[in-house]
Amino acid sequence: MKLIFNIFGVFLKIGPSTFGGGYAMIATIEQEIVCKRRWMDEKEMGDMVSVSGSAPGGVAVNCAAFIGYRLGGVLGAVAAVTAITLPTFFIVFLLSFLSVIFKDNAKVEAALKGIHAAVISLIILAAFKMWKSSVLDTATLIIAASAVILLLFTGIHSFYLILGGPIAGIAIVLFKRSKGMFVKTEKEQTEEKRELHFPEYYI
Repeated sequence: MKLIFNIFGVFLKIGPSTFGGGYAMIATIEQEIVCKRRWMDEKEMGDMVSVSGSAPGGVAVNCAAFIGYRLGGVLGAVAAVTAITLPTFFIVFLLSFLSVIFKDNAKVEAALKGIHAAVISLIILAAFKMWKSSVLDTATLIIAASAVILLLFTGIHSFYLILGGPIAGIAIVLFKRSKGMFVKTEKEQTEEKRELHFPEYYI
């Protein structure tokens, strides 16, 4: 039960302390789970993020559920999901009342523009982390580049890209194995693991 309460406390802190949605939370989640508490390693975290992004629903909630279940079973998953969603629910509930009063306030508009700029950097950081753990060779580079091009320059729905990514990956692996080719599924560790330092984001 101590672990369950610790999981709840960690995600309760993460929930209201990050802006920008699930992908903007990834850096903070990794800082807490991997770097500070060492409950998981970077490879496990990368796998969790990949699965969370592929599953239906918000990536932050999915990630919390997977991490909670990995650490504390069903109770851990419930604690993590409840903790990461509860603060946001109350904040949005409160802001919905205040938005009518302050929506035309110049200072509020300026603050939101600053938040938007910060959110972009957090999403770029999350993309960079996922790139490092997911792009392993020419095949994965082509899949990633194709997904970005289709997402930006066509009207295809992101659902089909999320569905097509794993299908393309499985097809490539099966093809390489049938031809007796080497299949690379993770990056080689050529140097000692270095502790990563991410800034923490608080309201």
